[in-house]
Amino acid sequence: MLGSNSIGKEFVVTCFGESHGRCVGAVIDGCPAGLPLAVDDIQKELDKRLPKKEEIVSARREEDAVELLSGTYEGFTTGAPICVLVWNKEVISDDYDAIRHTPRPGHADYPARIKYLGFNDNRGGGRFSGRLTAAFVMAGAVAKKLLQLAGMEVLAYATEIGCVKMRAAPSLEDVKEKTYESSVRCPDLAVAQKMEEAILKAKSEGDSVGGIVECVALNVLPGVGEPLFDSLDAELAKILFSVPAVKGVEFGVGFEAARLKGSQNNDSYTMRDGEVEAITNNAGGVLGGLSSGLPIVVRVAVKPTPSIAKEQKTVDLLEMKDTTVQVKGRHDACIVPKAVPVVESSVAIILVDQLLRAGLMPKVLGVEAVGESSDATEEN
Repeated sequence: MLGSNSIGKEFVVTCFGESHGRCVGAVIDGCPAGLPLAVDDIQKELDKRLPKKEEIVSARREEDAVELLSGTYEGFTTGAPICVLVWNKEVISDDYDAIRHTPRPGHADYPARIKYLGFNDNRGGGRFSGRLTAAFVMAGAVAKKLLQLAGMEVLAYATEIGCVKMRAAPSLEDVKEKTYESSVRCPDLAVAQKMEEAILKAKSEGDSVGGIVECVALNVLPGVGEPLFDSLDAELAKILFSVPAVKGVEFGVGFEAARLKGSQNNDSYTMRDGEVEAITNNAGGVLGGLSSGLPIVVRVAVKPTPSIAKEQKTVDLLEMKDTTVQVKGRHDACIVPKAVPVVESSVAIILVDQLLRAGLMPKVLGVEAVGESSDATEEN
């Protein structure tokens, strides 16, 4: 039985590390052998977590140089577990000593203290920190390469930050070309500028803002999913809710479906060039826990960063009395920009796992190359 630090049945990702511990990393078990994989493949995805504009994000800017410790040989995956990690170097833990017994509002400090009887690492949130999403992205980089070979693609972008939102759906071309041109990861660059202003305004007030990230998965075959309890949308929701600060997940029109009539919400079918095609995609590409063949569209609501400079009410757990706390240290005024590549990676991880479970992705790639090397194997 897998522990709670792992996700997946065939493509199993196990995360390790803490925000202020020595490192953060992931072990990926079940990756097909024969996948071309280099450190640069993982590094370029991990670099997406950190926008270029320093004023938009936390002053903690880790180098995050990826180390690929196992699971590859001569540039290809071997079928053995892949271990990847980054070292925590920009760590300042003193700020957390002063507030160890005064739980920060909006954080997991209090329930974690109760669950682990105070033995949990509270520095920077420990295991509950957004720093752990570096592991999601490293594992997601491997998953995205596998999906690319299968002709599938996962794209995420910010649609809303604070009170600023995109009014129209972006084109796929804009998503691919412009999302990472913006420090807030929004493909509409005019809207992106207003989003930046909203973040900086909140920051100047000692406050924070949240937002919404939308993710689209393209060219997913119909019928992918394992109902009832491992259905595609259930597994996607599970990993997305595991991303710190995510408080809501919806597919297609999501909660808006509650306000529609069946005749408005249903995606009617038609025949086009001898193929079955849905006219609309209100379901977001998932029906009955199975992919419908249409683009999978999922949105996540990201709460405002709970670590803010404003003084907040809390309690002193040693003296058991009311007090206040003012969180010091380096924190993002908005988590959304960093969350975009995390959402993208999370969706990719689940898609690969579900494809492997359905037998729609081979467990060994490039079988002809394996056959050519069989003589060398026999010599050993």
